Amino acid sequence: MEKFSVLDGLVAPMDRANVDTDAIIPKQFLKSIKRSGFGPNLFDEWRYMDHGEPGMDNAKRPLNPNFVLNQQRFQGARILLTRDNFGCGSSREHAPWAIEDYGFRALIGTSFADIFFNNCFKNGLLPIKLLAAEVDALFDQVNVTPGYKLRIDLDAQTVTRPDGKVIPFDVDPFRKYCLLNGFDDIGLTLRHADKIREFEARRQAEQPWLFT
Repeated sequence: MEKFSVLDGLVAPMDRANVDTDAIIPKQFLKSIKRSGFGPNLFDEWRYMDHGEPGMDNAKRPLNPNFVLNQQRFQGARILLTRDNFGCGSSREHAPWAIEDYGFRALIGTSFADIFFNNCFKNGLLPIKLLAAEVDALFDQVNVTPGYKLRIDLDAQTVTRPDGKVIPFDVDPFRKYCLLNGFDDIGLTLRHADKIREFEARRQAEQPWLFT
């Protein structure tokens, strides 16, 4: 998992509440358990004018010109600004996979669905909860400022606006540690690889009948 420390990123505003995981990555694209390849179908039903199916050439599909991610000013965005209850619905881990594969590293909103919130941390995404007034101000600024960027410092737990205002945010210490070091669940386990090998060798020596 890629480490997260400081992110200077363009912001894309998703001005909708209760965005569920089927809107983030529709069910017909859940046929793979690989973490890559989902980005082109992120927000598929809103992003394209036709109905998407696996195997389609997305480069040839008609884009919805009114959808935020299709607008030129938001190309290359790394931070997704959201509204209440983002990521609700099913528990599919494909949702953060698609968001990360598209190119986002952080999300900012007032609230996130619990399972989606947890899955973000496990997949290298940083979901940040801010007060409604702070999120409203960010939406106002990004809508009137082309090229609007924010600086997110995970170690300092701050979001810095272009006007210099610093907004603190809370994050669980263990999740912060994992993101700063790039540890997913497998990475955390592999830190103890030597002890695991020692245990397996000892068990095989003490109970050889289990391995015959």
